[in-house]
Amino acid sequence: MTDHDIQQGEPKRSGRILEGLARAERAVVTRPAPKSARAQMKFLLTRAKGSTRAVAERLGVSRRTVERYRSGASTKPQKRLEAALVEETESQWQPQVRAQARQRAASSAGLVISCRAYFGLGPDGTSDAGRVRDLSVAVAPFHAAAILAAQEAGATEHELHSLVAEAIADAYFRQGGGGRASLEVKFTDVEWLDFAF
Repeated sequence: MTDHDIQQGEPKRSGRILEGLARAERAVVTRPAPKSARAQMKFLLTRAKGSTRAVAERLGVSRRTVERYRSGASTKPQKRLEAALVEETESQWQPQVRAQARQRAASSAGLVISCRAYFGLGPDGTSDAGRVRDLSVAVAPFHAAAILAAQEAGATEHELHSLVAEAIADAYFRQGGGGRASLEVKFTDVEWLDFAF
């Protein structure tokens, strides 16, 4: 992801940051999510209080398709439906465990952010010159709270990017204050990014 990717006119609802947060949430579950299409459909119907219409809309299929998978008449979904079933099931699996992990990160534990990206903060020829760096930093709970609150509020990838950049800058580049407290850090060209609760 580059600055150019972020500064396009339309808001991005998926991207490296949102995907990284989703992976971190999936990592905290204590039991595996249902694997078969029938079990996934039954789980989604339970979460939707039995509404085949709601599940069909979320998956982008007909109500009859939902009923066929629930009854076991159909067992092998097409790739698009299979991907939608996995995504919906994993996003709704163990909501209390996820909520506890998010609360712990926002109140006391913070987040660990690992990434490979371009960081620029000083003039060329110095040790602070801009370059691609691999970083893994623990960010403070108040930064974690801001990132998670923005995600829950439906923030775009661009809005989350600035929050993550600020969190990394504070935790890694501005640590210890002193003359670095007002340091401006450029965070671009993200190759990969992961979060851990």
